Amino acid sequence: MKILVTGSSGFIGGYLVENLLRDGHKVVGIDNFSKYGKVNKNYDSHKNYQLVRGDVKNTRLLKELLKDCDHLIALAAKIGGISYFHELAYDLLAENERITASTFDAAIYAHDKYRLKKITVVSSSMVFESVDRFPTPESAVLTSPPPKSTYGFQKLATEYFAKGAYEQYGLPYTVVRPFNCVGIGEARAITGKEIKSGNINLAMSHVVPDLVQKALKGQYPLHILGNGNQIRHYTYGGDLAEGIKLAVFSKKALNEDFNLSTNKSTTVLELAKLIWEKTDQKNPFKYVSDKPYTYDVQKRVPDTSKAKRILGFEAKTSLEQILDEVIPWIKTQIENGAI
Repeated sequence: MKILVTGSSGFIGGYLVENLLRDGHKVVGIDNFSKYGKVNKNYDSHKNYQLVRGDVKNTRLLKELLKDCDHLIALAAKIGGISYFHELAYDLLAENERITASTFDAAIYAHDKYRLKKITVVSSSMVFESVDRFPTPESAVLTSPPPKSTYGFQKLATEYFAKGAYEQYGLPYTVVRPFNCVGIGEARAITGKEIKSGNINLAMSHVVPDLVQKALKGQYPLHILGNGNQIRHYTYGGDLAEGIKLAVFSKKALNEDFNLSTNKSTTVLELAKLIWEKTDQKNPFKYVSDKPYTYDVQKRVPDTSKAKRILGFEAKTSLEQILDEVIPWIKTQIENGAI
């Protein structure tokens, strides 16, 4: 199969492209490097990989790239951690709507004129920002109040783009919702505003790399957002890539949506303690609470049974295993001045 991946040089994109190439697929990636700048990947010179530097909003370019592609995986988006939701409330909505519309315009055309079988849309767990049902099944997206943040609302809109394109133009789709992706490869965002957290300046605003960075740089006591009772499901990027791939190729996934996540809940405070232990701190764990952001969702617990039942997908990498990979990587990035 030949697959076009938009946003191929991004965080999840790196894991996904590597997974697809490992399985023998041909991959065309498109990225404008607007978040991290040019990122070198270990598969850049792979014989089955073609990287195109371009803007996904260029619909004509996307149509050209889709001429001989069987699948399209829509990953490209303006995305970041929680600070992004507040600093770029309009830009996230407007830019991502332009990206989404261009992607679907090209996909509809390629499905009609070429051989494109389906679009797989990578949405977000933030579509469940306002739910009160836990664990949260996929169907809750139709019965819950809409997300409060512009980011969550826009990700929900991408799912309606998929439904609308199918209803009007017959474009098959699958929607996947990753939960709290964690792994290596995420760098300092070149467009990111530094956030002060105690004595440390951060430009990533994702909880795992931020806490690891603060611990490694000797912050004491450790600063966390809010009281630390926020519940998350930290899922390894490699596991998410496998889940996305299964959703792309499964015939049973046609016009379906899936939560992709570990089934283990972890509070931010539990995460902070674990990071503290794994970074070999001499002092006993101690923390202080910083003022939380407005859209800091307190509970995000997915029902993962549908992905297991239909796709055979389970996230198998534990948080402990993830941190054993992430902590040394972040330490090296700090030493190299990359974070």
